[in-house]
Amino acid sequence: MEKLISRNRKAYHDYHIDETYEAGIVLTGTEVKSLRDSRVNLKDSFARVEGGELFLYNMHISPYDQGNRFNHDPLRTRKLLMHKAEIARLAGKVKEKGYTLIPVKIYFKKGLVKVELALARGKRLYDKRRAIAEREQRREVERNLKDKMQGL
Repeated sequence: MEKLISRNRKAYHDYHIDETYEAGIVLTGTEVKSLRDSRVNLKDSFARVEGGELFLYNMHISPYDQGNRFNHDPLRTRKLLMHKAEIARLAGKVKEKGYTLIPVKIYFKKGLVKVELALARGKRLYDKRRAIAEREQRREVERNLKDKMQGL
Protein backbone atom coordinates (compact mmCIF):
# COMPACT_ATOMS: atom_id res chain seq x y z
CA MET A 1 0.00 0.00 0.00
CA GLU A 2 1.30 3.44 -0.95
CA LYS A 3 0.74 6.69 0.91
CA LEU A 4 1.43 9.68 -1.33
CA ILE A 5 3.54 12.40 0.30
CA SER A 6 3.93 14.83 -2.59
CA ARG A 7 3.57 15.03 -6.38
CA ASN A 8 5.56 17.21 -8.79
CA ARG A 9 2.81 18.66 -10.99
CA LYS A 10 5.17 21.13 -12.64
CA ALA A 11 7.13 18.21 -14.14
CA TYR A 12 4.13 17.20 -16.28
CA HIS A 13 3.82 20.77 -17.52
CA ASP A 14 7.51 21.30 -18.34
CA TYR A 15 8.54 17.85 -19.61
CA HIS A 16 7.49 14.96 -21.87
CA ILE A 17 7.71 11.96 -19.55
CA ASP A 18 8.79 8.72 -21.27
CA GLU A 19 9.54 6.21 -18.48
CA THR A 20 9.31 6.10 -14.69
CA TYR A 21 11.44 4.24 -12.17
CA GLU A 22 11.14 3.63 -8.44
CA ALA A 23 14.11 4.38 -6.20
CA GLY A 24 14.77 4.30 -2.48
CA ILE A 25 16.25 7.35 -0.78
CA VAL A 26 18.77 7.75 2.06
CA LEU A 27 17.32 10.06 4.74
CA THR A 28 17.99 11.13 8.32
CA GLY A 29 15.45 10.67 11.12
CA THR A 30 14.23 14.26 11.18
CA GLU A 31 13.73 14.20 7.41
CA VAL A 32 11.43 11.19 7.68
CA LYS A 33 9.42 12.90 10.44
CA SER A 34 9.09 16.00 8.30
CA LEU A 35 7.97 13.85 5.32
CA ARG A 36 5.24 12.29 7.48
CA ASP A 37 3.87 15.85 7.79
CA SER A 38 4.15 16.22 3.95
CA ARG A 39 6.59 19.12 4.28
CA VAL A 40 8.48 18.58 1.03
CA ASN A 41 8.84 20.47 -2.25
CA LEU A 42 9.89 18.67 -5.46
CA LYS A 43 9.43 21.60 -7.84
CA ASP A 44 13.02 22.40 -8.91
CA SER A 45 14.62 19.07 -8.04
CA PHE A 46 16.48 16.73 -10.39
CA ALA A 47 18.63 13.60 -10.22
CA ARG A 48 22.11 13.03 -11.62
CA VAL A 49 24.36 9.98 -11.99
CA GLU A 50 27.84 10.56 -10.53
CA GLY A 51 30.47 7.86 -10.21
CA GLY A 52 28.00 5.03 -10.69
CA GLU A 53 25.69 6.38 -7.97
CA LEU A 54 22.44 8.34 -8.22
CA PHE A 55 21.94 11.61 -6.33
CA LEU A 56 18.90 13.88 -5.91
CA TYR A 57 19.46 17.65 -5.89
CA ASN A 58 17.30 20.62 -4.77
CA MET A 59 14.56 18.59 -3.07
CA HIS A 60 13.47 20.80 -0.18
CA ILE A 61 12.44 18.97 2.99
CA SER A 62 11.50 21.51 5.67
CA PRO A 63 13.26 21.18 9.03
CA TYR A 64 11.30 19.21 11.62
CA ASP A 65 9.73 21.50 14.25
CA GLN A 66 10.86 19.43 17.25
CA GLY A 67 14.21 18.53 15.69
CA ASN A 68 16.46 20.90 17.71
CA ARG A 69 20.19 20.49 16.91
CA PHE A 70 19.68 17.17 15.09
CA ASN A 71 17.82 18.87 12.24
CA HIS A 72 19.01 18.50 8.67
CA ASP A 73 19.94 20.94 5.91
CA PRO A 74 16.71 21.40 3.89
CA LEU A 75 18.38 21.35 0.45
CA ARG A 76 21.14 18.80 1.01
CA THR A 77 22.05 16.32 -1.74
CA ARG A 78 20.43 12.95 -1.09
CA LYS A 79 21.57 9.56 -2.36
CA LEU A 80 19.06 7.43 -4.26
CA LEU A 81 19.10 3.64 -4.09
CA MET A 82 18.70 1.57 -7.27
CA HIS A 83 20.32 -1.52 -8.73
CA LYS A 84 23.67 -0.88 -10.40
CA ALA A 85 22.43 -2.11 -13.80
CA GLU A 86 19.42 0.27 -13.67
CA ILE A 87 21.69 3.19 -12.80
CA ALA A 88 24.02 2.34 -15.69
CA ARG A 89 21.08 2.15 -18.12
CA LEU A 90 19.75 5.52 -16.90
CA ALA A 91 23.20 7.10 -17.20
CA GLY A 92 23.46 5.92 -20.82
CA LYS A 93 20.03 7.32 -21.76
CA VAL A 94 20.69 10.65 -20.06
CA LYS A 95 24.02 11.04 -21.88
CA GLU A 96 23.00 10.03 -25.39
CA LYS A 97 19.48 11.38 -25.95
CA GLY A 98 19.31 14.61 -23.96
CA TYR A 99 17.01 13.21 -21.28
CA THR A 100 16.93 14.42 -17.70
CA LEU A 101 15.89 12.65 -14.48
CA ILE A 102 13.05 14.37 -12.63
CA PRO A 103 11.36 13.21 -9.40
CA VAL A 104 7.64 12.93 -10.13
CA LYS A 105 6.34 11.84 -6.74
CA ILE A 106 7.52 10.82 -3.30
CA TYR A 107 5.59 8.30 -1.21
CA PHE A 108 5.70 5.74 1.61
CA LYS A 109 5.67 2.09 0.56
CA LYS A 110 5.68 -0.56 3.30
CA GLY A 111 7.06 2.01 5.75
CA LEU A 112 9.92 3.10 3.47
CA VAL A 113 10.21 6.37 1.57
CA LYS A 114 10.34 5.89 -2.20
CA VAL A 115 10.86 8.37 -5.03
CA GLU A 116 9.41 7.89 -8.51
CA LEU A 117 11.92 9.20 -11.05
CA ALA A 118 10.91 10.05 -14.59
CA LEU A 119 13.11 9.95 -17.67
CA ALA A 120 11.96 13.19 -19.29
CA ARG A 121 12.62 15.50 -22.24
CA GLY A 122 11.98 19.23 -21.95
CA LYS A 123 8.92 20.67 -23.67
CA ARG A 124 9.20 23.62 -26.02
CA LEU A 125 7.04 26.69 -25.45
CA TYR A 126 4.70 25.81 -28.32
CA ASP A 127 4.20 22.31 -26.82
CA LYS A 128 3.11 23.90 -23.54
CA ARG A 129 0.70 26.21 -25.37
CA ARG A 130 -0.79 23.28 -27.27
CA ALA A 131 -1.28 21.30 -24.03
CA ILE A 132 -3.03 24.27 -22.41
CA ALA A 133 -5.30 24.75 -25.46
CA GLU A 134 -6.24 21.04 -25.48
CA ARG A 135 -7.02 21.12 -21.76
CA GLU A 136 -9.25 24.20 -22.16
CA GLN A 137 -11.02 22.62 -25.14
CA ARG A 138 -11.68 19.44 -23.13
CA ARG A 139 -13.09 21.49 -20.24
CA GLU A 140 -15.36 23.40 -22.62
CA VAL A 141 -16.75 20.14 -24.08
CA GLU A 142 -17.37 18.76 -20.57
CA ARG A 143 -19.07 22.00 -19.55
CA ASN A 144 -21.36 21.87 -22.59
CA LEU A 145 -22.25 18.22 -21.89
CA LYS A 146 -23.03 19.04 -18.28
CA ASP A 147 -25.30 21.94 -19.34
CA LYS A 148 -27.15 19.70 -21.83
CA MET A 149 -27.65 16.99 -19.19
CA GLN A 150 -29.09 19.50 -16.72
CA GLY A 151 -31.44 20.85 -19.39
CA LEU A 152 -33.12 17.45 -19.88
